[in-house]
Amino acid sequence: MQDLNSISINFDQNQVFILNLCLGILMFGVALDLKMSDFRYILQNPKAVLAGLVSQWILLPVLTIMLVWIIRPEYSLALGMILIASCPGGNVSNYAVHLAGANAALSVMLTMISTLFCAFSTPFIFAQLRKIIPSGIDHTIDFDISFGDMIVTIGQLIIIPLIIGYLMNEYLPKITSIIRTPVKKISFIIFIGFVVAAVAGNLENLKNYIGIVFFIVLIHNSLALFIGFFWSKQIIKLPAADAQTVSIETGIQNSGLALILIFNYFEGAGGMALIAAWWSVWHLISALGLAFWWKRYRGVD
Repeated sequence: MQDLNSISINFDQNQVFILNLCLGILMFGVALDLKMSDFRYILQNPKAVLAGLVSQWILLPVLTIMLVWIIRPEYSLALGMILIASCPGGNVSNYAVHLAGANAALSVMLTMISTLFCAFSTPFIFAQLRKIIPSGIDHTIDFDISFGDMIVTIGQLIIIPLIIGYLMNEYLPKITSIIRTPVKKISFIIFIGFVVAAVAGNLENLKNYIGIVFFIVLIHNSLALFIGFFWSKQIIKLPAADAQTVSIETGIQNSGLALILIFNYFEGAGGMALIAAWWSVWHLISALGLAFWWKRYRGVD
């Protein structure tokens, strides 16, 4: 097999453009649900919100770099792990939290805040973690990354669609009510179709390396879900529903954003892309499975 650090995922500029567009539409669809009244939740529930943000912005990155030091994966896999940990929460978490019967309002707030700040938090967290990857790992690839450009890219793909969606919901509620459902459905269908096509074009790489990537993502994601719950329930003493929400928000990351950054700034580095692509699949399985289990445990119909 070819060295993971040297393989490149088959992806052209047209596909990158489509992926960028999909993410922008998804973020626009999320923002169509935002209202000014939602922001009051932060003032009313500061403890739960802060616990969730600490879990995402501090505990998950620390856990990730500890795993990198323990597992010692190839360099591109390590970069993929820390990029995933640097990304904001994924909007699928809101559905998983609702399904679990946990705190949906808290979930929306955590996703919204981490997304609004990700233009700065993602490049910053990634830059700090990259500096402390073990020197024993063979740094056979290097990238000249402009973190200013990365901030601009994230702002264009996430912040601008969020602002437009929020303003439409606030000032054009009738139009928003008409387009809200179609926008969400269309963007989700396009995104899923795109992922299927991308996987089909890279089956050989997936077949060769899925065994390695599967176990890394399994361990990484499982510990992310666990640390989110343990931190908020046992340390911060939040109610079970809030702790379950923080757990899911910590375990579901915006891997679509990670993929876009990989193809824009890391030349489609194989190990990074495989980590992000498999995380996209696995975090849905793990979070939704956990949500079903919590729902059944709670006795919610």
